[in-house]
Amino acid sequence: MAIRKTMLSLAVLSLPITAAVAQEANPDRYSLERSEGGFVRLDRQTGAVTLCTEADGTLTCRMAADERAAYDADLARLEKRVEALESQIAGAMPGKSGDMPSDAEIDRSIGIMERFMRAFFNLVQEFQGEEQRSEPEKIPDRT
Repeated sequence: MAIRKTMLSLAVLSLPITAAVAQEANPDRYSLERSEGGFVRLDRQTGAVTLCTEADGTLTCRMAADERAAYDADLARLEKRVEALESQIAGAMPGKSGDMPSDAEIDRSIGIMERFMRAFFNLVQEFQGEEQRSEPEKIPDRT
């Protein structure tokens, strides 16, 4: 139990350090260059180029056409993957399309829960019996 508390304490103490490292941003990651229509922003880490315009004191950046196409293709691929996973999960669940479980399925589930609870309470009683047997005899105080 003491080891568990020590490991938990170490994990909690390391959280602020991890958060500080995660929040630390590289100030030299982006560079802005003036262009005819506004600015071009270069992400030095990924090489991505973004077109930016200034309006009413606000700089708005939009993805370049080729980046947008790659983004849309990746998004479509992920949407198909999510749909496939959702249909796979729906097919694996008992009772299709929101049907209620049958009486036999309910009885089977209750039987499983009953066996689990009986085994659990038997273990609790066993541990309580071991605890009572392992208590040392108290020697009367002769003072």
